[in-house]
Amino acid sequence: MIRLNTVNPAYGDGGSEANLAPFLRSFFAARDIETFEQEVFPGRHNVIARLPGSTARRLILEAHTDTVSVKGMTIPPFEPTLREGRIYGRGAVDDKGGLAAMLHAVASIKADGLVAPCEVWLAAAVDEEFSYRGVVRLCEKLEAEAAIVAEPTDLRVVIASKGVLRLRITVLGRTAHSSKPHLGNNAITHMARLVLALEQENAQLAGVSHRLVGSPTVSVGVIGGGVQVNSVPDRCSIEIDRRLLPGEKAESALGEYESLLWDLKQAHSGFDGFVETPLLLVDEGLDTPEGSEVVEHARRVLRQLGHPDEVCGVPFGSDASKLSRAGVPAIVFGPGSIDQAHSVDEYVELAAVEKAAAFYREFILSF
Repeated sequence: MIRLNTVNPAYGDGGSEANLAPFLRSFFAARDIETFEQEVFPGRHNVIARLPGSTARRLILEAHTDTVSVKGMTIPPFEPTLREGRIYGRGAVDDKGGLAAMLHAVASIKADGLVAPCEVWLAAAVDEEFSYRGVVRLCEKLEAEAAIVAEPTDLRVVIASKGVLRLRITVLGRTAHSSKPHLGNNAITHMARLVLALEQENAQLAGVSHRLVGSPTVSVGVIGGGVQVNSVPDRCSIEIDRRLLPGEKAESALGEYESLLWDLKQAHSGFDGFVETPLLLVDEGLDTPEGSEVVEHARRVLRQLGHPDEVCGVPFGSDASKLSRAGVPAIVFGPGSIDQAHSVDEYVELAAVEKAAAFYREFILSF
């Protein structure tokens, strides 16, 4: 799977999840496992395998098929290399290691002629790395008792994760010749005031905390303004990444920025800033109750396999929050560390992939 370029088309690396779909179809067909597909974008489909169970209960296994860009990588991104128990390449840990573990868990149950106590859907979903449209399509009219989402969690059960609000704020000014800047209104100068105010907000956010994921954060990731050095700029924009705590609403965070812009307008003559719409991305956090069936069962399986069973939270988002909002209690569990995801030399440890496969198999057979 690493050899196939499945970089999300939004990153412009010439890839697509469509490159992985034929492999998935062949994998399941060779094992006589039923599949169906959901179109998300033209040519980009969720591929879903189905194992029948002995009851009407349904378990969702979900992993995404797209990856981030390969720009800046220090290793060949699509030439998987085995070294010291690790496999290197783009997508190795995010998310093809987890997907491989799920594929082999389902395949082994089929090969052994076993029937699980629940129906299993293994959903290989598109577009997790950009706008989550794959899992949104999956969730349409979906009914299931539980879901496990594969992401690199170091084989820990994740029940909470932060959400994210991404937005663009623009500040307007008035252009003038740079030899007479007083005749203009410098949008970059005003934007500097906003950026400093956001830095102060980060310090304030540190005073709020969730027991598993810590504090919310705000980061300015993109800035642009001005046309030429000898003109006073009349426009400057930034893009903000605001991480939301579980239970925190995007509307509430957005209101903070509207209020901040109003305060700056009152404090500084000529300040004129606004939040652009539509927003770049909105995804609220995950907060699956510790006493829910999926969490308690996952912990029980980990104990049976001799692994630590404590639950935890993570700062990054995943498809699990969308499944949860659709009424499917979800956890996140998979091989490898998030520290290797999106990295210049991405890898996953093969032993961790094997342990994840054993976990998925046992979870299915005893759920």
